[in-house]
Amino acid sequence: MNGWAVVVAGATVVGYGALSRRLSTTVLSGPLVFMLVGVAIGPLGLDLLDRAKDPEVTRTLLESALVLLLFADAAGIRERDLRREKFLPVRLLAVGLPTTMALGWLVAWPLLPGLGVWELALAAIILAPTDAALGQQAFSDKQVPPLVRGGLTVESGLNDGLALPFFVLALAAAGEGHSHPGVAETFLRALLLSSAIGVAAGWAGASLLRWSLDRGWSRSDWRQFLVLAVPVIAYVLCAVVEGSGFIGAWVAGLAFGIHLRRTPADLGILPQDSDPAQSTRFTERLGLLLASLSFLVFGAVILGPTLQHLSWRMVLYALLSLTIVRMLPVALALAGTGLRPASIAYIGWFGPRGLASLVFGLLALEEHLPGGTLLSEVIAVTVGLSIVLHGASAPFLGDRYGTWFTRTLRKEPNMRENALAQHDGPR
Repeated sequence: MNGWAVVVAGATVVGYGALSRRLSTTVLSGPLVFMLVGVAIGPLGLDLLDRAKDPEVTRTLLESALVLLLFADAAGIRERDLRREKFLPVRLLAVGLPTTMALGWLVAWPLLPGLGVWELALAAIILAPTDAALGQQAFSDKQVPPLVRGGLTVESGLNDGLALPFFVLALAAAGEGHSHPGVAETFLRALLLSSAIGVAAGWAGASLLRWSLDRGWSRSDWRQFLVLAVPVIAYVLCAVVEGSGFIGAWVAGLAFGIHLRRTPADLGILPQDSDPAQSTRFTERLGLLLASLSFLVFGAVILGPTLQHLSWRMVLYALLSLTIVRMLPVALALAGTGLRPASIAYIGWFGPRGLASLVFGLLALEEHLPGGTLLSEVIAVTVGLSIVLHGASAPFLGDRYGTWFTRTLRKEPNMRENALAQHDGPR
């Protein structure tokens, strides 16, 4: 990699770190800043970073970030969150996610004629998962009711992992007959074997951490490294057996979180480190840093070159993917829940596409599918638009929606959006 590209990346981290709180209230979200810097140092700008010169840099960075975030997000999901947010994440995941994939497949059919049937399915599946990092401003706005904030956070923490099996099987079907493993072999290796490895790695890591905590034999700093090693081991073991390292890392996170919480920390038996949210803090922050750098690399080596080959079909599909393809399934999933149209629209709009879509798209491109280049370009345009539109709208819409909720709540304190606050009290 060009040394000046590293200097620019480091300076961007320093600059955004110094201004992050101030910028969080503006249209300049972190992903947008890093992406714009990437475009500036890519082939369209200073030409400091080129995918052809450093092909492994892009893949290693994006995959490393996704592995860590898949693990940390899965480990951080609490069963009580699924119960407390009640219907919202369950409906979004069980109804909204598969409906989004199906509708995205249908919409892609007339707009992307250069893709085969399974490549069209891949486009829809790859662009179905949402990215919490891109919607963080909208998710964390304290004016937004806790039910909505919590539901969106749980959804984004789980939907990329739930989309993985669909992606792996569609990729196998698209590549079948092109010297790629068939669907049956992929099912056995990528789903069953990788899941088993993930369960074993996550369970073993949590058991060792509990055992160490119980005896007070480990230092807090090294416990963070212990946790960091769990998704790495799961990913590499899955790669060795030609399975899916991402499925392995995600399942490892689920197993790690579930097993670690079985210890009654509330009774004082174990310290606070037994909470996966605390134990995975370093892993999550490292994943966030790598994800930010991934958006910089994305802007330089993926989005920049794609902008030179834009077509109206790409742009239209990207816009439809971010609007109708996301918002209609959300409205369907939340029908009959008692949520107001404003809340359903807010939840539907904030389904940003990000890191998971980029990595899945990169993996599909490397399979050398007949329509792989077009597929990659469509994903790049959609993610790029999402970074701009969702990042720019988050502060404004969060404030407007929060103001509406506060005003309406005074008149109707029993509104459905306030169910979480009524049930649990202030969070």
